[in-house]
Amino acid sequence: MRTPGPHPPQRRAVSARPAARRAICAAARALLLCAVLALAQACGDAATVAIVSPEGSTRARLKVEVAATNEQRAIGLMFRRSLAPDAGMLFVFKTPGRPSFWMKNTRIPLDMVFAGPAGRIVGIVANAEPFSETSLNVAGESQFVLEVNGGFCRQHGIRPGDMLKFEGFSPRAKD
Repeated sequence: MRTPGPHPPQRRAVSARPAARRAICAAARALLLCAVLALAQACGDAATVAIVSPEGSTRARLKVEVAATNEQRAIGLMFRRSLAPDAGMLFVFKTPGRPSFWMKNTRIPLDMVFAGPAGRIVGIVANAEPFSETSLNVAGESQFVLEVNGGFCRQHGIRPGDMLKFEGFSPRAKD
């Protein structure tokens, strides 16, 4: 007869196969989730902005991320190490105003293209200095601000009076 108390651990044959299967299934689920998220992001990034001269010629065309909420506008392009040459971020505001930007926590020089509600460019801040806390804006009211790599506007001849044409989306502020 045994006395109650701690029992010695029982030895059980453990197969590596079930553990390996679980690990493979977990990795496959993680990979599938990453693929779904990448696909969702790619579908959301279908927004394109063409910059058109007053004569109607296209000066440049960019794929843009749209910052349509207060949170998205507050973060903007901060902490990014690079921006593709044909990419930018479009800040969308509910109503025209005098938006002001700074470069705190922004690592790359940017051109900021300010445009009114019809998309007409009212002003440009060229080569904004990374990490600067100086407030940057232009004269005139803007409802859209397009941020692109520093020097982009000079390189493509973009100037006030040109138009932003939104392709594949209608920019609307969410808050």
